[in-house]
Parts: sequence; C-alpha cells; structure tokens
Amino acid sequence: MSKPDLAKLSSLSPFELKDELIQLASGDANRLMLNAGRGNPNFLATVPRHGFWQLGLFAMRESERSFSYMPEGVGGFPRRAGIEERFDLFAREFEDVPGVKFLAGAVSYVRDQLGLNAGDFLYEMCEGILACNYPVPDRMLKLSEVVVGQYIRKEMIGSHPFIGEFDLFAVEGGTAAMTYLFNSFRENHLIKAGDTIALGMPIFTPYIEIPELNDYQLVELMVDADPKAGWQYSKQELDKLRDPKVKAFFLVNPSNPPSVRMSDESLEYLASIVESRPDLIILTDDVYGTFADNFVSLFALCPRNTILVYSFSKYFGATGWRLGVIATHRENIFDEQLAKLPEAQRKALHKRYNSITTTPDQLKFIDRIVADSRTVALNHTAGLSTPQQVQMVLFSLFSLMDTPDAYKQAMKRLIRNRKAALFREIGIAPENADDPNAVDYYTLLDIEQLGGKAIGPEFVKWVLDSAEPVELLFRLAEEAGVVLLPGRGFGTRHPSGRVSLANLNESDYVKIGRSIRKLFEEYVKRYNEATGNKADAKVTKK
Repeated sequence: MSKPDLAKLSSLSPFELKDELIQLASGDANRLMLNAGRGNPNFLATVPRHGFWQLGLFAMRESERSFSYMPEGVGGFPRRAGIEERFDLFAREFEDVPGVKFLAGAVSYVRDQLGLNAGDFLYEMCEGILACNYPVPDRMLKLSEVVVGQYIRKEMIGSHPFIGEFDLFAVEGGTAAMTYLFNSFRENHLIKAGDTIALGMPIFTPYIEIPELNDYQLVELMVDADPKAGWQYSKQELDKLRDPKVKAFFLVNPSNPPSVRMSDESLEYLASIVESRPDLIILTDDVYGTFADNFVSLFALCPRNTILVYSFSKYFGATGWRLGVIATHRENIFDEQLAKLPEAQRKALHKRYNSITTTPDQLKFIDRIVADSRTVALNHTAGLSTPQQVQMVLFSLFSLMDTPDAYKQAMKRLIRNRKAALFREIGIAPENADDPNAVDYYTLLDIEQLGGKAIGPEFVKWVLDSAEPVELLFRLAEEAGVVLLPGRGFGTRHPSGRVSLANLNESDYVKIGRSIRKLFEEYVKRYNEATGNKADAKVTKK
C-alpha cells in the first residue's frame, strides 16, 4: 500500500480502520486471523447467568400458575402473595441445578444484608424477567436501583468517605450513556456550541469525535497524561482546568488505551482544583475500574460535580447485553446550574418538559436525561428493558456476595498472564510491570517504547521519518494476520498499537508477540542498511 493511501487511512477512526485491517488479515484462508483490536472479552461470568436462566424458569412457573385454567399457552402476571414461600420450595427442589443456590443466596443477601423485603424483590425480578410490564419507574426499577447502587458503592467508592445518596439511570451500556449525556448537556444549556471542554488524554475515541460534530461544535482542550510518568496527569496539565472558560472535564479512568488508573495523588489534586472551580462539570467513565483492587472513582471525591458512567460489559463479559448506568449525586451542580439559567432558557425548558410533569422547573437533571433519551414525548415508555435490568441486578449481587473477590482476582490473573506472554515473545519487558495503578485490560505497543528501549532514539526517529504511523499495523495484518488498533486514534502522542488483553487466549498472545518481534527485526535490518549502522536485529527475549 502506497504512502498516500496509508496517510488517507490514518484519518479514519480506529474502529473504522479496524475493518480495513480485518479485511487484510483475513485474506489468507490458510492462516488464523488474530484480532486483538477490540475490547470485547472472551471470558464471562457464568454464575449470575445460570441464576438468570433459573430465575426465568421460576418466573414462568409463576406466570402459568396465575392462568392455570387456560391450557392454550397463556400465562399471567406473577402474584405477589406467597411468592417467597413458593421460591423457597423451588430452591429446595432444584438445589443441585447450577444457578439455583446462587439465586437462593441472592434472595437471602437482599433480605439480610440490604434490608429489603425478599417477597417484593422476587416479585420485581419475576415481573422484570418476564418483561410483562413497562419499566416503572422508567429511570430504573425501584429495588433494582438499590441493589445496583450498592454494587456501585462497593466498586466505585469503596471505603472512601461519602456523604449523601445518588440516583441511577439504567442505560444500554456506556455507549448510550455518552449519547444521552451529550444530548442533555446541550438541550439543557449546560454546555453550548463554542464552549471549551477538557479531555483527559488518551481517551476512548468517541469522546474526541462527538464534541466535533455539528450537533455540538465544542472546543476541545487536551489534558495529556505523561507516558514517562506511568500515564499519570501532571499538576501542570491538571492546572489547565483552573481556567474558568473550561466548562467540563471528561475522562476515562482507568484510561483507554493505557489501562492505568489515576493515582491517589492525582485524584486528590484534581479534587482540590474542584474546590476552587465549584462550577466545573466532570464526567468520569469508569468501566475498567472493576479490574483494579480498591478502586476509587473521582465520583467519590467530587460527587456534587461529577457524573459517573459505568458499564457492566467488560467485567462480566456482557457486551451483548448492553448494560450500564449513569449516576449523579442527589445534591449536584447540574440541578443548581439549571435553576440559575436565564429566564428565557428556563421558560423554554419549562415548555419542553411540561407534558411529563406539572412541575417541570423542578425536574432533576438525571430525570431530564431519561426524558431526552426518548425525545420527551415518549418519556412514558422510557427505561432499559426489564430483563436487562434483572441481569444487571444479578451481576451486581454476584459481586457483592463474592466477599474474597475471587472472580476479580481470576480476571486479573487471566489478563496479566496474557500480557506477560505477549511481552516475553516480543522480547522487551513492559514499562509498568510493577505499577500498582496498572490495570492491564489493554496494553500500548509504543514505537518509542519498543524501539527506544531496544535500539535507541536514532532508530525511533528513522522509523517515524520513513514510515506512515499505520504502516506497521497494516503490515502486521497483511503478513501475520494480526489486528491491532492505532493508539493515535485515542489521542496518544506517538505511533502505537492498542492490544486488548481480554479477547484472545494466552497462546494467541504468544503468536502475536512473535509476529511483532519478527516485523521489528525486519525494520532494524532496513535501518542498518539505510544508515550503515550495526544495530542488533535480534531482540533479546526477557
């Protein structure tokens, strides 16, 4: 492929470029394509899924019991009276069936640890899994919000002091959360065209691309994490947020793609900036936080200013379920800023929402997000499908009941073994092997890291001058069937490839490492021929 062609393709979003790479990588029918570009994990949580199917069977029994006089395949709504006793009989009858013991334990946990009524919980779960009613409340089912809220407290807040309560909106994964939030920010005049928003870089690509659309026309200010400092934000970079023209700060924590969480020092420093900027809007996307031990979200430190986005997709291997939540503290700056809007804007918003409430001026921002997600007029049919909410609840209870965090430790062990295999075959030790903030869902193969460590800065400069940034990715795809995503699409400073450590087996990462080492050695040979140097073309295995 010519340089102009490569340069043209470099402008594509990494997720669109992926399709071109896959086409190249799958061109050889005698070779297995290894797609390490996507973050879709190849592992999943089995216990809460077993529980889901068994709950479905119990709910079906309840439905058929309601209309037992009709044999034509007609069921009815489950009945609240006696449902807890009937479930106990079901649990005893099928106690050896996978998922039933988990369900029985979940009901006990809800009753004994969360203080909820077990019968009310079972009724909500049965009605939810049968999908026989609209989601009511539309923002999230009542007891489901309590259970998932406890999960968010455990994984996002932990032991950090936290005063007050927060609301949840169940959404179709992190993707829907982003879409809804950008839209409601605009519709409610919290962020308008021409405003400056700061982005913690590198970041999930859509956070870069959405503000540039004609729908929003926002000015982007980059707050860069330093790869030489373990991908942490320096105080100098964070101080950019002190500028009052910066309306909002959006970040992914742990980061994507470096997969490093913000250090405690950075979190505390950012919290101190918020004290001097009480009007600053923060959106933190913490989908990878559950892969870290003792993770603390910025939502825990700055709850009034922060919107938390969390997705269940990666940790539970549930990308197809589309499960996520938006969280806001019940005392927040979003509601305060709405109350302070100019009278003309408040009147316009009053008119926008007066079809769904008699007191539209008092409608909370999170409830406006719900309404906006269905263009207001369809607010009465808003809400995540109830079976999705049931699975979300079971995932949450699985984590809450797993007191030794055995599942989390297994996930960490799995991805870190894959990382070790990859770098062992490349022949270079990873930069952050001993970094307690490294989460390792992804890893970045940076030209400067690989080439600089093995050969030196002159080699790195030669590669950057003689090859298009995506050339190495296309060669890996065409010659070895290996697909990686370009790091620059996520806002990294240097040409790099994002490797997902979640979606292939350990033996595949061995093959990827060997392919990268082979290509690397070829570039070293070309470098020697072009410059007359005698750099060692063999990368020593570590």
